Amino acid sequence: MMPQPALAARHVFVYGTLRAGGSNDIARYHPRPQRVGDGVIAGTLYDLGAYPGAVLGGEGSIRGEVYRITPEVEAALDLLEGVAADGSGEYLKRELDVMVGPQGVMCLVYEIHPGRIEGRTAIDSGDWLARG
Repeated sequence: MMPQPALAARHVFVYGTLRAGGSNDIARYHPRPQRVGDGVIAGTLYDLGAYPGAVLGGEGSIRGEVYRITPEVEAALDLLEGVAADGSGEYLKRELDVMVGPQGVMCLVYEIHPGRIEGRTAIDSGDWLARG
């Protein structure tokens, strides 16, 4: 039997409680994610109470951080974000190019399910940690 190839590490863009200092700080996961830098994506950030939800695209911008993660951490994040294979979960997992300094990095981004933002307030600054 041939050995299975190791799954490659990926990058994730985090914009809410997973950011450094947030209530779900991504640094608590193991193996510890490696911070790549700060990034900005096009979208609108919504206040869902204890955490935010991003809707991708449009005129607004969302501030966040980019981390290199292992498949084990990705699986844990999928669980935290309530991702469902059929698209019915709380968040939908997307991939997009995020500018980190002068270069683009392909990242996973967890987008809130559209049905979850009805009646919610947009965070005009696009920055969950500076909303206060």
